[in-house]
Amino acid sequence: MKLPKAYYNWMSLIGSLVAFVSLLMILVLFLISVVFDQGGSYLGLFIYIALPGLMVFGLILIPLGMALNLKKYAQMEGDKKRRRPYLDLNDRRHRNAFVIFIFSSMVFLFLTSIGSYEAFHYTESVKFCGKLCHVVMKPEYVTYEHSSHAHVACVECHVGAGAGWYARSKVSGLYQVFSVLFGRYPRPIATPIQDLRPARETCEKCHWPEKFYAQNLRVQKDFLTDDTNTEWDVILQMKISPLYSALGLEEGSHWHINPDIQVEYIAGDESRETIPWVRYTNLKTGDTIVYMDEENPIDDSLLAVLTVRTMDCIDCHNRPSHKYKSPSEYVDDALISGKVSKEIPQIKYIAMDALKEPFPTQDTAMMYIDSVITTFYQTDYPDYYASHQDKIEQAITGIQDAFNLNEFPYMKANNTVYPDHIGHMETNGCFRCHSDLHASEDGKVISKDCDLCHTIVGQGPEGAMEMASVFDTLEFRHPVPLRNDIWKVVFCSECHQNLYQ
Repeated sequence: MKLPKAYYNWMSLIGSLVAFVSLLMILVLFLISVVFDQGGSYLGLFIYIALPGLMVFGLILIPLGMALNLKKYAQMEGDKKRRRPYLDLNDRRHRNAFVIFIFSSMVFLFLTSIGSYEAFHYTESVKFCGKLCHVVMKPEYVTYEHSSHAHVACVECHVGAGAGWYARSKVSGLYQVFSVLFGRYPRPIATPIQDLRPARETCEKCHWPEKFYAQNLRVQKDFLTDDTNTEWDVILQMKISPLYSALGLEEGSHWHINPDIQVEYIAGDESRETIPWVRYTNLKTGDTIVYMDEENPIDDSLLAVLTVRTMDCIDCHNRPSHKYKSPSEYVDDALISGKVSKEIPQIKYIAMDALKEPFPTQDTAMMYIDSVITTFYQTDYPDYYASHQDKIEQAITGIQDAFNLNEFPYMKANNTVYPDHIGHMETNGCFRCHSDLHASEDGKVISKDCDLCHTIVGQGPEGAMEMASVFDTLEFRHPVPLRNDIWKVVFCSECHQNLYQ
């Protein structure tokens, strides 16, 4: 089967070879991916993006080479009129080329439609988001895999529905690819993300304000750093909404997203860890109250230029899928689950001691944790170590595994860099506004009263807990006696945050 002589040139032949080999590799890799379920995220990158791009490049070379060849023949023959390709179906070579073109175009369009569909889903997949840039996105991917949203695709929250935000995400993604390829990404990645889609357009697709919740009980178990790893439980009645769900959002912590009110604020820093200015507006009556932090007020000149943000879900639930637990939290979890035996004397204490240092690499952390804990028991508990070495080694592995799920030295990602605003133990969280320091001109204050959000219905060591009914409350008792009950006048984070610094 002969083709037009213009086809026989090095550029067109190379283009044909590139296109054919690319198509063959796509088909082979696709079969490997589907039949053998092998290759992971990088195989998808080649199947749906890299190789199709190379195939299109080869196909472009074919007509380009033919056009240049025709131009060369025309110049050689002195024919100034015929400088463009033409089609003559009476010519067998032209007819063959036409049939091949039509057939290959149909096959190409068919494969392109499938490839485009698969490429779209691949670039929207969790593997693409979390594994492709493995080193950079490892902290986000690992914490996501162990979150309550692990079965929700990344794009459901980070992009959402609609072509507009999809296009914006892809444009933004181009710069992110550039940053990863040339090492231009920051460590740690700064948060909050400024151009993230509003939570009301993503979170509220599932957690809408009209979906009222009743109050619930939360049981929290902690272990003290004493010889016996004393267990200390606190049972809280969480006032996420009124006592009866039929009352809607009239009170409780979810009152902040009541459709009838609007809470706005100005952050004192880019991380939104300080909030010196708050404005409450009753959308039904139009009443407005402005609260200012009396210790850190904002000048009137700055108020006109600073950004006023409307409060939404993310201002409290700022780590819904990427929570980095503190060492105390993840060691407690390991003790509760049995991955670390609570029968080992002072294991909570020595674990906290081993985890307070900043580590340059993951391997350094693993070796240091092993060394500190092993040396401690060999020196301070030699008899116990000799008879329970397996139990101590299991505890070391449990602590190392917990570390690897929550701390990422290369990206400098941990709970101090990415604090969780739910609560107030290790960050100011709720106390950023509820501090007793934010006051209006007429003397109204945003209260710091604990009972606004929860009441304590049980507390104390296991087996000797102080209990109240769910309709009553106990006065908080600090597990460890503090001089002058200082916990009553300072924020919890002023002490708890320093445990890891």
